[in-house]
Amino acid sequence: MAEFQVDVADPEDGMTHQFEIEGQSANRFIGREIGDEVAIDSLGLDGYSVEVTGGSDNAGRPMRPDVAGSSLKSVLLTGGVGFKPTNDGERKRVTVRGREIGSETRQINAKVVGRGSQSISELLEQD
Repeated sequence: MAEFQVDVADPEDGMTHQFEIEGQSANRFIGREIGDEVAIDSLGLDGYSVEVTGGSDNAGRPMRPDVAGSSLKSVLLTGGVGFKPTNDGERKRVTVRGREIGSETRQINAKVVGRGSQSISELLEQD
């Protein structure tokens, strides 16, 4: 059974909200990729949809949008997600996850792209 922590950033008010999800709510994220849009009515945010922007697995390895699939890959990086070079021209081989959300994913980062009639704060206060 899949279980995730979903961090939803709201660019309009600058807040980030964290949700723990499992079961059917979590299954709607399985197979989605970075950049995909997902409705999050099951989190209690009716009318809202989010865009998956990244995530990490159970060991903290980041997901990279340029790596296909959901498995681990060892890639040579010059910068970007997973490696920040300290010297000009520095490269490093790093193990990262692919862009697809799978059973090994533990955290999903997302941003709000579709809004409901109420603000997120109002919807969370009702619960």
